[in-house]
This record gives sequence, structure tokens and C-alpha cells, in this order.
Amino acid sequence: MKTGKEARLQIRKGKWSYPTSGIALGYTQANMVILPQKYAFDFFLFCHRNPKPCPILDVCEAGEYSPVLTTKDADIRKDLPKYRIYEHGILKEEVSDITNIWNDDMVTFLIGCSFTFENALIKEGIEIRHITENKNVPMYITNIECIPAGVFNGPMVVSMRPIKKELVEKAAEITGRYPKVHGRPVHIGNPSEIGINDIDCPDFGERLTINEDEVPVFWACGVTPQAALMRVKPEIAITHSPGHMFIMDIKDEELINL
Repeated sequence: MKTGKEARLQIRKGKWSYPTSGIALGYTQANMVILPQKYAFDFFLFCHRNPKPCPILDVCEAGEYSPVLTTKDADIRKDLPKYRIYEHGILKEEVSDITNIWNDDMVTFLIGCSFTFENALIKEGIEIRHITENKNVPMYITNIECIPAGVFNGPMVVSMRPIKKELVEKAAEITGRYPKVHGRPVHIGNPSEIGINDIDCPDFGERLTINEDEVPVFWACGVTPQAALMRVKPEIAITHSPGHMFIMDIKDEELINL
């Protein structure tokens, strides 16, 4: 098992370029959004009004690239396996380092990620299928609209995990202890009820096997800001690539019932 710091160093050295689910178990993982300073207050308000998909764990002041509250000796320009760069709402490229485009006007937001509660599920005997199948968790854009704030608006994105029918309530109870990383599921069962027409075709991530004795369970997802960015179209925005998270120093257990 790696610590959060060990995982970040491995990523920084280019030795890990894959989704981060399952590595550094027990350490908190975070989604990331980087925006020009002029958008920072509106985005902060958007997250405040939509804490289920966008629970803020830390914010760096303009130009700062090392979080203050959650992590030491980190560099968010290098410590994620893969970044997405958007220009005017259009995905331009995915890169493994953003040092060359970093500037002192950039404000970084770190948002809770459901990968954080997976260790608690595993300890209670609940399989995490995307880890078993060595895939990225599937994520879907829903018909659930977030509460607008300033220039930001957009639909909620959810992640999906197949759960055995008899373990669904247990999974919901366990994840409910972690409101800072999305908490209880937002939907259980029929995906069409939240606007997902084909569960085998996720908008982000990869398709998973769903067995006959299982139910698709959906949690709010920190990729939600990326859907908002596609609508708002800021001149530049940088995010994590879905599934490729920032790994913190704080432990999962420190977030219970916060």
C-alpha cells in the first residue's frame, strides 16, 4: 500500500499514468478544477450551492499550486496522472504536466471524489467492479440540473457501481458517512429515470459488467464541473482527466460525518 505522498511522487515521476482508483487505499482522492481568477467566486458559489456533486475539500489562492489544508509537499501541476485542458468549453488536449501553461492568475479547486469511500466498501465485502475489471469507473451526464451560480450552470454527472441487491442499503449506509466525498447515492436502479438512455455507453470512463443479481447504483460525481465548463466556455480551464485524481495526505476516516 502506498501513502498519498508516495503515490504522488510516483505520478510526478511518470511511473503511474492510469486511473487512481485502488491506489493509496485509505487516502482521500480529489477532483480538480483550475480557472482564471475572475471565475473563482462564481465557481465557489456554484460548489457551495451544489455540495452533493461538488463538495470542496481545499482551494488554492491565485498562483499557488500546493494545497494548504489537506496536503504537504504537493504540486498540482505535476501530481495528477492526466489533465484535461479546455479552451472556450472545447477539450483541446490531455497532458501529464501543466507546468508550461501555469500562470499566477490560476485558482485551483479540489473537490471530493467517490474513490475515497471505496476502501470502506471493500472492507465490508462489497466488490468495486471497476477495480476488479481494471477499468475506469463509468460516469454519465444526467437530466438532474444543478443550482446555477453566477455564470455557472449545468447537469449533474454521476458515477455508477454495480452492487448486489442485498448489499445496496449497506453500500448506501456506508457511503452516507462520507458527505464530503458525495455521500449516499443520488439514484438506485432504472438509469432512464435520471436521463441515462444506455448504461453500456458512459459519457466518461468505461463500461462495466452488471450481473443479474446486481443493481446499478449512482453517486454524484466531481466531473460535474466539467459539464458546466462546456456550457460556460471560459477562455481556459484545466481539470483532472476523469478517473485520474489528486491524492491527498488526509485519510478517508478523517472525513467521516464532516
